[in-house]
Amino acid sequence: MARAEKVAAVAELTERFQSSSGAVLAEYRGLTVAQLADLRHALGEQATFSVVKNTLTKLAAAEAGIAAELDGLLSGPSAIAFVKGDVVEAAKGLRDFAKANPALVIKGGVIDGKSMSPSEIERLADLESREVLLAMLAGAMKASMTNTAGALAALPSQMARLAGALQAKREAEPGAATGQADPAPADTAPADTAPADTAPADTAPADPAPADAADATPTDTPNDEAVADAPAADQDQTEE
Repeated sequence: MARAEKVAAVAELTERFQSSSGAVLAEYRGLTVAQLADLRHALGEQATFSVVKNTLTKLAAAEAGIAAELDGLLSGPSAIAFVKGDVVEAAKGLRDFAKANPALVIKGGVIDGKSMSPSEIERLADLESREVLLAMLAGAMKASMTNTAGALAALPSQMARLAGALQAKREAEPGAATGQADPAPADTAPADTAPADTAPADTAPADPAPADAADATPTDTPNDEAVADAPAADQDQTEE
C-alpha cells in the first residue's frame, strides 16, 4: 500500500472512531465472504463491519485518543464493528451471530469512550433495546398521568366528604343545637373611678306659709263691700 493510501486509510479510520458511539473489535478468522455478508446484513443500520489492518488501526486510535482503550486488542486478524445506532442492538447482533458462527470471536471494544471487555459486551447485549426502553418509559409516564388525572378527578368528592364530616362534627358538639357559642367573658378591667364627692345641700326646706295668711287674701273684699252697702240702703229707706 502506498504511503498516500495509508495516510488516507488512517484518516478514514480516525474519523470513524470519532463519529461512532462505539467500536467492537472481533476476530473473523475462518469466516467466509458469504458469512461476512450475512453479518453485515444482520447488523443492518446499527453498525458497519469492516476488516482492518492492525498497524493502521493503532495509528488511527492514537489520533482519536483511544489508543489505551484498544491496547492489546489489535492482534491477529481483526475486524471492527463501528456502531452508528443503538449500541445494545449492535451488541445483540454480534452476540447472536457469534453463537451461530463460532468463528467470530468478540475481543472487546470501546463504548462511549469506555473500554469494554467481551463479558461486558455480552451483558450489554442482554439489555433491552433503546426502542423497548423508550416504550417502557412512555408507558410509565402514561400510567403516571392517568393516576394523576384520577386523583384530580376524585378531589372534589373528597372535599365534599371532608366538608360533610366537619359539619357533622360541629353539629355533634355541645351548644350546636342553639347555634350560639358560649360568650367568652369580657376581659375588661374594672373601672377605678372614684365616686364623685358631691357636697351636701345646706339649704333648709322652705317653711310653708301659715294657713292664716291664706285667709287674708283679697278674695274676701267683695263680701266686705256688700256688707258695707247694706246699712246705707237701710238709711235711705228711713229718710223716706
